[in-house]
Amino acid sequence: MRGAAQQGPDAVRGVAGVEQAAAHALGLPRIEAGFGAGVGRAGHDPIVPWPSRAILSGMTGICIAQDPEADALLEREPLALLIGMLLDQQIQMEVAFRGPLKLHERLGGLDVRVIADHDPAGFATLATTPPAIHRYGGSMARRVQEMCRAIVEDWDGDPEAIWTRGEPDGREVLRRLKALPGYGEQKAKIFLALLGKQYGVTPDGWREAAGDYGAADTRLSAADVVDAQTLTEVRDTKKALKAAAREKKAAAAG
Repeated sequence: MRGAAQQGPDAVRGVAGVEQAAAHALGLPRIEAGFGAGVGRAGHDPIVPWPSRAILSGMTGICIAQDPEADALLEREPLALLIGMLLDQQIQMEVAFRGPLKLHERLGGLDVRVIADHDPAGFATLATTPPAIHRYGGSMARRVQEMCRAIVEDWDGDPEAIWTRGEPDGREVLRRLKALPGYGEQKAKIFLALLGKQYGVTPDGWREAAGDYGAADTRLSAADVVDAQTLTEVRDTKKALKAAAREKKAAAAG
């Protein structure tokens, strides 16, 4: 959930008490953090599905892909978000996060087991058919399949379990993300920040574990993109950081 409130005595797993009050007034079940599936768990009231949570909080939804259909998929499908983050390198951010929708359309859905078990050559064709999911569609297709196989083997095919199973703290979620094929330290920190800033997934210590990406009011990554303006600001920040790095390297060489 974008703009999730800080945890407090009236919050449930990082969801603001005001949302709980709104749900009660409307006769809806309690709200829990994460991508709601609309079903209850042992010891908990039924979870309000994610779109309902977004409506209750007055938010307009995810805008990372800058495309309504692609962003809607990112909003409701944890696997789509993981794939989008995986693709976010060496191409424009919004193009990377539109990749999951392309796979969804070509596969008839995003099923982690279907992707994991898909014939590699056939899946590569799906990924590279214009418009491709990435500039390097073939290599990224392999990475997507490797990640999906890891989710099947390590998390019983449940992507969301990476940040929910066993109620992990921020450091543990980061460790789990870093264990995914294709997720290094930086990518894992950005994803953790994205969960905390825009999806209401706020385990203890998540900001600290995410490092600079977890800080409030930054313009460093996909975690900070909430509209077209912030996308431009993030892009400008990245350009400035790269320019500074080049200058530092040139100065050291001189």
